[in-house]
Amino acid sequence: MTRHLILVLGDQLGWDNPALADFDPAQDRLLMIEADSEADEVWNHQARIAIFLSGMRHFANEAHRRRWPCTYMKADDTELPPDYAGRLALALNTDPPQALVVMEAGAWRMERLIEDAAAQAQVLLRWVSDTHFLCSRPEFAKWAGDKKELRLEFFYREMRKRHGILMEGKEPIGGQWNFDAENRKGFGAKGPGTVPPPARFAPDRVTQDVIALVRTRYAGHPGTLDHFAWPVTREDALVALQHFIDQRLENFGVWQDAMWTTLPFGWHALVGSSLNLHLLHPREVIVAAEQAYHARHLPLASVEGFIRQVLGWREFIRGVYWLDMPHMAEANHYGHSRDLPKWYWTGETHMACMQATIGQSLQHGYAHHIQRLMVTGQFAVLAGLSPQQVSAWYRAMYVDAVEWVETPNTLGMALHANGGRFTSKPYVASGQYISRMSNYCKGCRYQPEVRSGPNACPMTTLYWDFLIRHEQDFAGNPRTALMVKHVGRMSEEDKTQIRAQADATREGLDGV
Repeated sequence: MTRHLILVLGDQLGWDNPALADFDPAQDRLLMIEADSEADEVWNHQARIAIFLSGMRHFANEAHRRRWPCTYMKADDTELPPDYAGRLALALNTDPPQALVVMEAGAWRMERLIEDAAAQAQVLLRWVSDTHFLCSRPEFAKWAGDKKELRLEFFYREMRKRHGILMEGKEPIGGQWNFDAENRKGFGAKGPGTVPPPARFAPDRVTQDVIALVRTRYAGHPGTLDHFAWPVTREDALVALQHFIDQRLENFGVWQDAMWTTLPFGWHALVGSSLNLHLLHPREVIVAAEQAYHARHLPLASVEGFIRQVLGWREFIRGVYWLDMPHMAEANHYGHSRDLPKWYWTGETHMACMQATIGQSLQHGYAHHIQRLMVTGQFAVLAGLSPQQVSAWYRAMYVDAVEWVETPNTLGMALHANGGRFTSKPYVASGQYISRMSNYCKGCRYQPEVRSGPNACPMTTLYWDFLIRHEQDFAGNPRTALMVKHVGRMSEEDKTQIRAQADATREGLDGV
């Protein structure tokens, strides 16, 4: 009889998984499950399916090399149930273990599925804490207490102090906690110049087999695998991290918000997928950046900006997710309900910014945070798209998208659907912001500075309409009061024109 059946989920591919701590090959067994239901839970990008399946198969191969018993259920095994729950139930009932051992999952939905399966099979279920994070769920809940509003800055400072990162005694190195103001530059008219490319990895045999499977089994899913070059093993992930530290970290900060049509990855690290698959531990990522700062005297703004994303935002957003689920998933502060335009899945729109961002997302399964927040996300909230549909789109589209990170980022950050639980204002701007931060607007049929008329930028029109509709609420918020002062100076004729054009834009979204 099996003592422990250890279920390893697709985003738990680190060998430091505490569920494996006392693994005994003589009496324990690993279980890994591929299932069509996971590819279809949202309409997953082909690259997202591939990175998970390849990572899982590489992990299983390593288990085999270690001579660890592993039951591996492949997606195309037609003799098995098609769904994850059915496959887990089969494993539990075929050879009931003394206990099913699982590390905390990355999705509320998955934890409920596992609990239900264990209960129905009458198998003891033992959860172990996810030590991959630097702040546990109970620690975050204690910090949050009964606060109605949660703010990253205060959490981030505490994490810096607790872990001694970029500190001189009790004070932050450089005399301030963040250098955000220095990290908001666009590339300017001359463009980005020469940018060292990120590390990319040619698919090995395992990945090639996965790509072939995805192209046939999930042929109807969005995106392409022609450019697939993501790290799928810890070895590759370490190479990717070091490459970023050596060649890209220095200039990451100043241009982290900038966008350019021919530069899909900017100066970004591209280690999010490796972190979220547990191929890298956040501590080693943070330490690598901090050590480079001291050894090479890198710009503090770049290093702090990068560390803040990992030590601050990543840990914060995970804490908020587990604190506010499941009701977070249904949040809809503005009552938005419009369907996602078809071009969110194709990139076939006249808006150059959306065309570029969605086009690169379909090619690579990647867009950086400003493209997600201030292009696709901003348009979604301004156009009144259903937060739940938008959230599903983000979870489907990106290789680094796991539910704990994408749901709060989308519903809380990009869409303000939770009403400001952890953000002080909606992140909205006109098309002129996109023009300032990119070259997208050059050659676009729309003009970012125009609010109404045939050449009006839909982003700009919808932005001003959004301010008009929410003028009273925004006037009472210190962070948005200045924005709506401009509304007060508008003539009624201007407001009427903007409202009419915004209504027409929303009614004809598929043709924008």
